[in-house]
Amino acid sequence: MSRNIRVLIAKPGLDGHDRGAKVIAHTLRDAGMDVVYTGIRQSPEMIAETAFQEDVDVVGISVLSGAHQQLIQEIVELLNKRGENNPLLVVGGIIPTEDRNSLYACGVSKIFGPGTNTSDIVSFIKKSVNL
Repeated sequence: MSRNIRVLIAKPGLDGHDRGAKVIAHTLRDAGMDVVYTGIRQSPEMIAETAFQEDVDVVGISVLSGAHQQLIQEIVELLNKRGENNPLLVVGGIIPTEDRNSLYACGVSKIFGPGTNTSDIVSFIKKSVNL
């Protein structure tokens, strides 16, 4: 019996701009996924803990603050400490081109920048998560 893809959408750090994260959360829900939205100003520890408590398949991080390198690396380290069934990690927001390779190298599966069509995000997640 198949189940819905479970997605956590989180806003780490002091970034208080959450409109994009809310749009993505609604889009994924409308696409049939179970979505947990943590709200703004979450610590990496809170995000990793919620990901494991909610047994999610995907963690979506929305970052607009410019602190993406440190925050995402911390989240990846915490997810890796917790187990072998790590969720798919996707990032959205304003990520400079020169920072993308280091984020992919640390474990990010896909980066979605401003203007990304929401159907592309849905398609990527559905193709990437095998249930």
